This record gives sequence, C-alpha cells and structure tokens, in this order.
Amino acid sequence: MVTVHHHTVSVDGLDVFYREAGPADAPVLLLLHGYPTSSHMFRHLIPALADRYRVIAPDHIGFGRSSAPSVGEFEYTFEALARVTARFLSTLGVTQYTIYVQDYGAPIGWRLALADPAAVVGVISQNGNAYEEGFVPSFWNPIWADAAERTAETRDALRPALGREAVEWQYTHGVPDPTTVDPDAWEHDLALLARPGQDDVQLALFRDYATNRDLYPAVQAWLRTSHVPVLAIWGRSDEIFDAAGARAFTRDAPNARVELIDGGHFLLESDLDRVAATIKSWLGNE
Repeated sequence: MVTVHHHTVSVDGLDVFYREAGPADAPVLLLLHGYPTSSHMFRHLIPALADRYRVIAPDHIGFGRSSAPSVGEFEYTFEALARVTARFLSTLGVTQYTIYVQDYGAPIGWRLALADPAAVVGVISQNGNAYEEGFVPSFWNPIWADAAERTAETRDALRPALGREAVEWQYTHGVPDPTTVDPDAWEHDLALLARPGQDDVQLALFRDYATNRDLYPAVQAWLRTSHVPVLAIWGRSDEIFDAAGARAFTRDAPNARVELIDGGHFLLESDLDRVAATIKSWLGNE
C-alpha cells in the first residue's frame, strides 16, 4: 500500500500545497496540473507511480489548497507561476526530474526547462501543448481575441468558461462513456472557482495565455538539442488541444512515443490504468 503525504511549504511568503509519495531517494516525477483543477487530478495516478519514483504534485498559486492571493496582490502570469514552482523545487532540494504536464502545466513546465535545461530529464505530455497545431480554433479564438484587444467586452466573453457547464464539459467531452468520469472531479473544481476573487484570477491567466505561444520556438529548439525523452499521451478527441499537437512532438523529438487514446482533455479520469501502464512502460525503457 502506497502512502500519499500531503504537505504545505512556504515559498516567498506564499503557501504551496503538494502531494508526495514514493522513496525519498528515487528519481523524481513532477506532476503539473491544468485548469480548472489542482493536484487533485493526480490523486489516483500518484500511488500508481510511487512504487519506484518520488512523485511530487504541487498546486499552482491560485489553485487547489495553495495560496490564492487577489490579482492586486500577485501577478497572475505563467511566468510568475513558473517562478514560484522553481522556488518550490529549490525549497524541496529537487534538482533533476521528469515532468508530467497537462494543460496549464505545460507552459509552466516549458519555462522550467528553458530556465534550467539540465534539470528536466524527461517529458510526459498529457494534452499539454507545445505546437501551434495543437490549438483547436473554436476554443482558442476568443482567448486570442481577449489577449489582443484587452477590452472589458472580450474579457467578459470568457466568463462562461468559469461556469458549471463549461467545467463539466472539460471533463466529459470526447469520452466514449462519460459515466466513467467521477462527477466529484468537476464539483471539486467548481467549489474552488466559486471563491471570492477567483474570476479575476482565472481571467488574468486566460489573457496571459497568449504569451505561451511565444515560447514555442525555444521549447522546440530545446527538444531538438537536448534529446530529452518524450512521451506524448493524449486524448485523441480533446476539443481544446487537438491530437495534432501530440504528433507534432516527433518533429523535434524523433524518438518521441506518441499514444493517442479514445478520450478527452482529462484522460486520467476515464483511462487511468492505461495511462499509468504506458508511463511505467516508457519510464522503464528510458
């Protein structure tokens, strides 16, 4: 039986909550979550991988049980979230790791890799984008419009993404049998999104997302020159990040393993066993 520990550590005056399991001296797997969730999305994956790895899953600032200061108290950008994550790893004494990135976790992970390329020894991307091909236009066009125009109208057009229908859709779209997805997953997220000030936090990050596209050439160059092993395991029916984004990794990492699974954005909710088995197989061969 694997024991998962739940900790909070102070990083530059902010509380960072994280889940951890596995031997202290084992290779580190850093799990970086997406929107609108937290390390809660890894609650079942952590024990599945902790037999041979030290698995660490923090909540980003503004998410889960980590500090959620107002937009007046903290700059909600992906650069800022990455800086906190880097300081978090330094506080824990973690200097080398494989990253598992999903959704928002990807641009945070890419910034960690670009800031300290030798620290990242492997990449597992689960619907975590690094290529223009990955963007589904119907989902992303309103976000690009808000980033470009920066008006109250374009910002307010994104508010429905914070609501129940949109959050539930993120979990269920593209899943062959939606009854396999535990409703507690989106209820957990919705409860946290309902906290005062969360709308401003999330809308600020929506607006900042366009900055992540500027990183892609550098990320792709890092993949080419570092020869870091890559596993792209993707819900093929994701209507946020298209499966073309998974296949694109092979351009810069020719030996990347690409696994497309019949599922959607939050693959761990519907296909945990297959994802965990694939990761263990991939890690065992690297």
